[in-house]
Amino acid sequence: MTSKLKIIAAAALAAVFVQPVAADNVKVGIITTLSGPNASLGQQMDQAIKLYNKLHARDIAPHTVEIVLRDDTGPAPDVARRIAQELITRDRVNILGGVVFTPNAHAIAPLATEAKMPLVIMNAGTSVTTTLSPYFARVSFTLWQSSFPMGQWAHQAGIRSVFTAVTDYGPGHDAEAAFTKAFTEAGGKIAGSVRMPLANPDFVPFIQRAKDANPEAVFTFVPAGRQATAFMKAFGERGMREANIRLIGPGDIVTDEELPNMGDVPLGVVTMHHYSSVHDSPTNREFQAAWKKEYGPNAVPGFMAVGAWDGMAAIYHVIKQQNGKLDGDRTMALLKGWKHESPRGPIMIDPDTRDIVQNEYIRRVEKLGNALANIEIGTIPQVKDPWKVFNPPK
Repeated sequence: MTSKLKIIAAAALAAVFVQPVAADNVKVGIITTLSGPNASLGQQMDQAIKLYNKLHARDIAPHTVEIVLRDDTGPAPDVARRIAQELITRDRVNILGGVVFTPNAHAIAPLATEAKMPLVIMNAGTSVTTTLSPYFARVSFTLWQSSFPMGQWAHQAGIRSVFTAVTDYGPGHDAEAAFTKAFTEAGGKIAGSVRMPLANPDFVPFIQRAKDANPEAVFTFVPAGRQATAFMKAFGERGMREANIRLIGPGDIVTDEELPNMGDVPLGVVTMHHYSSVHDSPTNREFQAAWKKEYGPNAVPGFMAVGAWDGMAAIYHVIKQQNGKLDGDRTMALLKGWKHESPRGPIMIDPDTRDIVQNEYIRRVEKLGNALANIEIGTIPQVKDPWKVFNPPK
């Protein structure tokens, strides 16, 4: 080979090694609630997604994530369906995530199935949801997961009579059914029950009905956020503590970011939940520190933020494993059995149900310094969704 040809060959070989690796821009469509009375829930989700992307972008380099954010305005199935359709057909997203409310997730299910479009559910907690599409995987929780063991705990704690008061939609129905099953099977009595409207509820008459029934405790579920604060204040105003009636329920009723708005009414309230902002683990301490650095020393991430944070970890996992080129069926295969060390503790996606497996914590609201906090007083490790245990997939 002549010197000239050697130079050309060397240059060509060098060009092969200096060629940049092709990077894929992965479009993630996020459907959440950013307006209306439940806007604080979607805002927590949005903040968590942005922070995760900021801190972990290099984990999938040279690939990048582009978030396409859409506001579903609240529990509005028609709006959620339209947004999902637009994200799939017009925006050409590679994967969906988010969804605060169960009815919205259910409206999206047929579209996800038809388009083979995975949806990583970061909240919506009705048990049946993941059965509606093989392209759904949930990283958040179910109400059966917290409310069933809450029923068992209540009886073990010596409570024998409970009045149930839940919001009248899927998660509330699940919470009521799960608690009632566990509590009555243990020997407890349901003193009465009410279902409260989802939109613009006035809690006072429902709490008065509970007081008139004179139970030892009220078990309640309402959506986290401002509704939980409104319920708590009405509970205090009706003099329930003075009547020696306790308040128990899933953690939605005392979510961490709302505790500062509730006064002292929640003191002593016992809940079952998968996350507390004061959960004692290195992962949670790092998460809390990053959040406060980004959003201010008084900012508190609640379980909505953790669900979105872990949802992004799952999405980053499938991006990395597929080298930036997402396929719907391959994505779902990768999500089944996925394990992760979350700020809440160890989590896994059940390969059979595509639902979350996680610790449930018994928590009591106590003073921690000058603020209220959900202090963990017990742990039930690696709880599968009980509804799916009783109704296994065929």
